[in-house]
Amino acid sequence: MIVPIEPVPAPPKRYDIIIDTLPPLRFEVPVAIVTNPTVARLHLKRVLERIEASKVEVFEVPDGEEYKTIDTVLSILDRLFAARFDRSSLLIALGGGVIGDMTGFAASIYQRGIGFVQIPTTLLAQVDASVGGKTGVNTRWGKNLIGAFYQPEAVYIDPDFLSTLPRREYAAGIAEVVKMAVMFDREFFDFLEGHDLFERSSVVRMIARSVELKAEVVNQDEKERGLRAVLNYGHTFAHVIENETGYGRYLHGEAVAIGMVMANELAVELGLLGRAEADRIRALLERYGLPVRYRVEDPEAFYEHFFLDKKTAGGKVKFILPGGSIGTHTMRDDVDPDLVRRVLARFGG
Repeated sequence: MIVPIEPVPAPPKRYDIIIDTLPPLRFEVPVAIVTNPTVARLHLKRVLERIEASKVEVFEVPDGEEYKTIDTVLSILDRLFAARFDRSSLLIALGGGVIGDMTGFAASIYQRGIGFVQIPTTLLAQVDASVGGKTGVNTRWGKNLIGAFYQPEAVYIDPDFLSTLPRREYAAGIAEVVKMAVMFDREFFDFLEGHDLFERSSVVRMIARSVELKAEVVNQDEKERGLRAVLNYGHTFAHVIENETGYGRYLHGEAVAIGMVMANELAVELGLLGRAEADRIRALLERYGLPVRYRVEDPEAFYEHFFLDKKTAGGKVKFILPGGSIGTHTMRDDVDPDLVRRVLARFGG
């Protein structure tokens, strides 16, 4: 006997993204703030002063991409059990993309799912990682290969947190902003070229437009079955770079900057992007001190690593590339592997 089950698809979850000074937050349930020692030293006192809840715990985890692992998530879950948190409880991710990804993943699997809130403190997290519900951890096989799509209850983006951010980490966030402009909005790219992205009014506009673009994409394709994959421009290459270097040499945004330059070289070779526009993108990244070079020791090994990427399907590598000019995009899974290897070989010198 076959008994069919036809679950009713849930509508996309709606939540607010607030770009302003962090407001007072009141919760009727137990709350655990997940953060790292660096963020805790800089911002925890201020955040605690704004939170009212039936119980507040603080869980500190090690700082760095190399600790974005299942073991760290398990340590968060252990502390939740030890503190007797139940299914009504809430997690707050206070930190950058690593904290947000791990906290969201822990929330998605603790007692089959509890609520969580994002309070991103880095530019990368404010413009990209905190919005859209991607959560997960890295493995020795690659980046973010274990995870879930799990939307937060709310995202509180306070630009004031950026005042303590090291210049290198700030620049890493700019890489993700450039990514969205190149893929979706030429006018926004022109704005980025023409303004000082350290100036307060420019920062607020940059964050707001980046969040708008990300939200528009996620609203159309929450589970990355089509359009949302475009947000991975530069990431197919970047994830290999991060894995090859043990997640320690480059910040994520730095690897993405290199990955965009690699993707652009492939797009130029395919006749999709003019050299002048590729140079404009590169120059904008270099203006903020982002790396644009990487030595590919073994083009064949680099290419083979693409097949561990989540976007690879049916034995084909999907490349996200500019679609003819800045502000447009295309996805290609028919690129000649030998052409890709030749482009990679140019980075071996």
